[in-house]
Amino acid sequence: MEGAQVKIVILGAGQVGASVAENLVRESNDITVVDIDPAKLQILQDRFDLRTVHGFASHPEVLRQAGMEDADMLLAVTQSDEVNLVACKLAHTLFNTPTKIARIRCTEYLAHEGLFSPENFAVDYIISPEEVLTDYIRKLIEYPEALQVLDFADGKVRLAAVRAFHGGPLVGRELQYLRKHMPHIDTRVAAIFRQNHPIIPEGKTVIEAGDELFLIAAAENIRAVMREMRRRDKAAKRVMIAGGGNIGRRLARSLEHQYQVKLIDHNKKNSERLAAELSSTLILFGDATDPDLLQAENVEDMDVFCALTNDDENNIMAALLAKRMGARKVIALINRSAYVDLVQGGQIDIAISPAQATIGSLLAHVRRGDMAVVHSLRRGAAEALEAIAHGDAKTSKVVGKRVEQIDLPRGATIGAVVRGEEVLIAHHDTVIESEDHVIIFVVNKQMISKIEKLFQVGIGFFG
Repeated sequence: MEGAQVKIVILGAGQVGASVAENLVRESNDITVVDIDPAKLQILQDRFDLRTVHGFASHPEVLRQAGMEDADMLLAVTQSDEVNLVACKLAHTLFNTPTKIARIRCTEYLAHEGLFSPENFAVDYIISPEEVLTDYIRKLIEYPEALQVLDFADGKVRLAAVRAFHGGPLVGRELQYLRKHMPHIDTRVAAIFRQNHPIIPEGKTVIEAGDELFLIAAAENIRAVMREMRRRDKAAKRVMIAGGGNIGRRLARSLEHQYQVKLIDHNKKNSERLAAELSSTLILFGDATDPDLLQAENVEDMDVFCALTNDDENNIMAALLAKRMGARKVIALINRSAYVDLVQGGQIDIAISPAQATIGSLLAHVRRGDMAVVHSLRRGAAEALEAIAHGDAKTSKVVGKRVEQIDLPRGATIGAVVRGEEVLIAHHDTVIESEDHVIIFVVNKQMISKIEKLFQVGIGFFG
């Protein structure tokens, strides 16, 4: 397997399919994309080195044309759950495809796990972008001072990105001061971005205002770490959501028992349905870009304003308006990745690309070596991986070695090690043991294959 190309068939050239294709092509995989829309396929073909097949994703002959007979993996990420399910079943029955991943949106299907077993639809892994996004946004509301909050090792380790600000406790100090400042908590800065460029964090590195710091700690300690970094911020209580689609509805449902939630939707029928479905969320029928409505609903008192409609421009305008009118933190969901980089960090506090937020759940299954979790950082520029160490000192390049002895590419850092239930924040003398979950930061995507090779086990392991 080492160094061999992985042959992947992607069904669906929408936001998720196109974003996955882009990420996987860069890593020299053999990619074929299937879609019913020739214009979408043409755009992908013009931009990337991949094959495309025009046709219905769930038709056996189309799957054969796409090379399903010798594919290693099927990613069924069309807009239709039913097409995705049928395609996985066909790949299993007709082509014996080893790994089948399906995008499933409908909660009714997700509620019946038996549907995905080999004798039924034969789906090996399910991804639900709406679920991933809801969880992602919810964490940003729980930690209002964070730019990104991500979990590793089943929630035992948490990573938070924060921006250092003038007058903050770390600005103008060396990183090693962090330990003196917080002697009771083991945490470390795993990566720093300054004016969009990565800086290798070392003890002597001086933090400047505007730096983006990626802090890692045991999940129960991360709130205390954030509080030390940003003493001014208070917990969020009031949340306003613009857009009552899949994500807005899910988010309101997950927040409404702990927060005061208002949700604005421009569709009368949908507003009535939401009012019947949600228990304590206040549903408002209207346009989230209407300043009179925002003023009447006291947008200036909102701790977080989330613009989650299906329209990028509306989300940008609503978020900008809410910020100007006094909302404390504004989040905009933006599908077009070019827009995300334009608006992030200006008046809009956080711009979320749905494809970037959900890509990790797919990449974890594609990586060589045993990857439990992959998270995309800074809108795809960097990555955090959770790799599982296997083998022994003879067969593994990491087991039995201290962190300082591991041949990591420059710019990659080991942030934490999870051993059973124990979380160890990695220091230079931490020794990696077999079955440890190792959390690694990669500031440059080019390093990924080197890290995968480090965590692959030599042939002796299987002998």
